[in-house]
Amino acid sequence: MDLERYSRQILFSGIGRAGQERLSSGFAVIIGCGALGSMHAEMLSRAGVGRLRLIDRDFIEESNLHRQIMYEESDVADKLPKAVAAAKRIHRINSGIAVEAVVRDVNYSNIEDLIGDADIVMDGTDNFEVRYLINDAAVKLKKPWVYGAAVGAYGLQMTILPGETACLRCVFPEAPAPGTSPTCDTAGVILPIIANVASFQVTEALKILTGRKEKLHGSLIQFDIWENKLSKLNISGIRGKGECRTCEQGHFDFLSAKSGQLVTTMCGRNAVQITPGLPHQINFLELADQLRGGGEVSYNDYLLKFRSGDYELTVFSDARCMIKGTDDPNIARSLYARYIGA
Repeated sequence: MDLERYSRQILFSGIGRAGQERLSSGFAVIIGCGALGSMHAEMLSRAGVGRLRLIDRDFIEESNLHRQIMYEESDVADKLPKAVAAAKRIHRINSGIAVEAVVRDVNYSNIEDLIGDADIVMDGTDNFEVRYLINDAAVKLKKPWVYGAAVGAYGLQMTILPGETACLRCVFPEAPAPGTSPTCDTAGVILPIIANVASFQVTEALKILTGRKEKLHGSLIQFDIWENKLSKLNISGIRGKGECRTCEQGHFDFLSAKSGQLVTTMCGRNAVQITPGLPHQINFLELADQLRGGGEVSYNDYLLKFRSGDYELTVFSDARCMIKGTDDPNIARSLYARYIGA
């Protein structure tokens, strides 16, 4: 361990030399290397966490650069996957830690392998389906994980210690229906809220990795930095009533294939169909209002069409979506998450 490199961090009484040594042997998995995840990777690598696994299915686009701090214009020009570009930058920041880039879609078939050897899992995702999947796998494998979300100027953060604290499904028993929640691509986002949420997430991770769990805030924190609001919801009493299907009843619904999205490549049509695993009813009027700022929108009683750039999304009333302009399931899933908000 390079004592000089981390000398100012070691001087901080909350970490000290013993805590720094624990960080150097720690292993964090970051799922999603977008706005939140790239900031997790930057901060954890600078803090000296010894091993990082970066997982993301997406490539870098120009519209990412205002908020995804690890990436540069050259990464867009080179069409680099986010996980690869983030790993390259970390090697430049701190060559003394081990970094693994995984360009993969996280789903029910691989998540347990991806987080099974981790000390902590960081949520850098942009959709509820994957967050509930992380929650199922982390609770099942007893892995601490740190939830965070940000859109507009609003953010949320909570930390889950399986068997000790409320899990995500204790607090949010059901995921919001597709098309009902704003996303960065429908409501926008500013970098300061990303920095706020990610800072809380990484601080919670440092507490866990250094063995200082007693310092965790133990709440659901809500931020609205544009309206100058911060609130903490005490969630300590939620767990323990036997009501949570995941952490108390032991049902891992999102780890089963039937609960995940069904993705079908339409042969010869340059299109992918995405069918949500759970039934939902789309309100076309509300969805159209969310999408108008991002492209051309039209709808009738039966379907909604949305065109943005090279892609056209046709959304049906049951939240099924046909995405034209790609035959790549990863791109299709990403577009669905961006605009439909699953």
